This record gives sequence, structure tokens and C-alpha cells, in this order.
Amino acid sequence: MAKRVLVTGGTGYIGSHTTVELLEAGYEVVIVDNLSNSERFVLKGIQKITGKRVPFHKVDCCSLSRLRAVFKQYEFDAVIHFAASKAVGESVEKPLLYYRNNLTSLMNILTLMRETGVPNLVFSSSCTVYGQAEKLPVSEQTPRREATSPYGNTKHMCEDIIRDSVAAYPEIRSIALRYFNPIGAHPSAEIGELPRGVPNNLIPFVTQTAAGIRPVLSVFGDDYNTPDGSCIRDYINVVDLAKAHVVAVNRMTGDKMKERYEIFNIGTGRGVSTLEVVRTFEKVNHLKLNYKIVGRRAGDIEAVWADPTYANEELGWKACKSLDETLQSAWNWQKHLDGKK
Repeated sequence: MAKRVLVTGGTGYIGSHTTVELLEAGYEVVIVDNLSNSERFVLKGIQKITGKRVPFHKVDCCSLSRLRAVFKQYEFDAVIHFAASKAVGESVEKPLLYYRNNLTSLMNILTLMRETGVPNLVFSSSCTVYGQAEKLPVSEQTPRREATSPYGNTKHMCEDIIRDSVAAYPEIRSIALRYFNPIGAHPSAEIGELPRGVPNNLIPFVTQTAAGIRPVLSVFGDDYNTPDGSCIRDYINVVDLAKAHVVAVNRMTGDKMKERYEIFNIGTGRGVSTLEVVRTFEKVNHLKLNYKIVGRRAGDIEAVWADPTYANEELGWKACKSLDETLQSAWNWQKHLDGKK
């Protein structure tokens, strides 16, 4: 009998791609999402790629009673918890929203895992926990630093809640995946990043500017201590990232964990500047972007990229897709997007 995974935030960007990879790996999936930052038509994209219809429940993970009903309806072997507010800039403006959503949803998940005997949790963490590290690249042994945004602070706090819960409750174990910067879209162009309103992430702003939806792309700062003055990040293809979740679930359900709480960096190991992304996007898609340099953005750090050696060796996972391929997939998704709504 196939193992069943609950994916919270499963119609979101990373959640939808992970759902596809889980289904193609033979897992059954149930999605809960409150659709606050995603669209129901994503379910059609998942079905078109995989040929499988996924049970979907419109549920806010901050509602314990409604989430409990889902846990009682199904038997889960694992939970992958994506559902969270995730924009750095917005978190600076709305800290209480971020603390309420991100902490309450996780505590509800852990509470219901204990109630219903679900042993395995994969948590969607972030490289923001490293802040502006003194030494790059960052490994899992790099000290966490004080967060530069409420969003980053919620990831700190969620990791601590999981660590303490695993220590207190022997029936629960967890893997936290610290993502770097996911970009791109599924090669089918059936699913991809779908921001509402003004994008908070770089690539949707790039693709929307290229499509004429946005008049100009803002590059936040060219006075950082980097080769071209713009911020440096580790940009990972979202499909590569999704596959890491399947590997993590395999590790947990196959009783291969060495500790009951494990942490892995999920990145490429290469730092790429904002301006390099812009130039590469122009090159691979044969177009010119209208962009301008503006002031730094609150909460941004100068540079961070991963040392993914531990994930490569211990999980047997590695980022495979090139930046060129990834930026082509992002543009293909944008071009096909209007027909999906």
C-alpha cells in the first residue's frame, strides 16, 4: 500500500512542485491550503502532469479544529509543512501576521501529529536563519545569527519548536530543509511561481517585466561589497528542491535517519548576483529587460550561498539543473500563464 503524505501549502510554489515529485515517486498525497497566496487551478496543473487527482482541502493551518478533521479523515505516514507567510519585506511591515501564521500553524501540525500518531515531519526552513554569515559558503555547522527580518525570525523559532518537540516526544522525528533561493518552473510549464499583486521575489518581477506586465525591474542596491555591487544568492531550480523533499520522506519512512532531528542545506553551492541573473535571463531568452538600480531593501542581506556537501553525501541528493535551463523554464511558465487562469 502506498504511503500517504500530507502537504500543507500544497498549491503554493514549492508545495505544488513537491506534490508532483511525490506522486511520481509513488506516494499518495493530500493537500491542505487556505489559498491565501495560491490558486485552485494549480490542482489542474498537477493533475495534467501526473495524471492523478489529488484530494484537496481548503483549510487554514492556524485553525486547529479544521486541520484536526483532515488528520482524522486520513492516515498519514508523513507531513511536509510548507504553509507559511514568506515575504521578507512584508514581514518587516506586518510582523504580527508572520508570527501568528508561521508559529501557530506549526504548533497545530505538531499537536495533531501527536494526537493521530503521525511520526514524520519535513519542515520548510530557510537559509535566512544564517543571516549575514561571517564565512561563506554556509554549512549546517554555520552558527545561526540574529534574523534580519520577522520572516527569518519565524524560521529560527520554528526550528527551535521542532527541536524541543522532538526532544520531548519520542514518537516524533523531523528533517528541516534549509532552502536557498528557489526559482524556475516545471519543464511542462503547467505549474510555476504565482505571486499575487506585486511580486516579492526576483524572478517573477523579471518575467513580468519581460512580459510587459511591469514597466521596470527594480534591482535593490548596487553598493554591496560584491563583485558587481548587487546582492548574491544561491538560486536553486524548484524541481531540484522538490526532489529533496522526496528524498527526505524516503529517509524518514525507510528508518534511515541517524538522529531524530536532522538539518540539511538545500542549495547549489554557487552564489549568483542579482545582476548576473538579469544578464543570464536576457541571454538565454533572447530579450532585453528594462531595469533600474534603486535603494537597498529592508531586511536584505548582502550575500549567502550554500555548502551542500552534507546533503549531497548523506541524502544522496544534488542540484542538477543549470541556471540557464532554470531561467528558460521561468520564462516559459510566464508565457503560458495567461491560458491557465
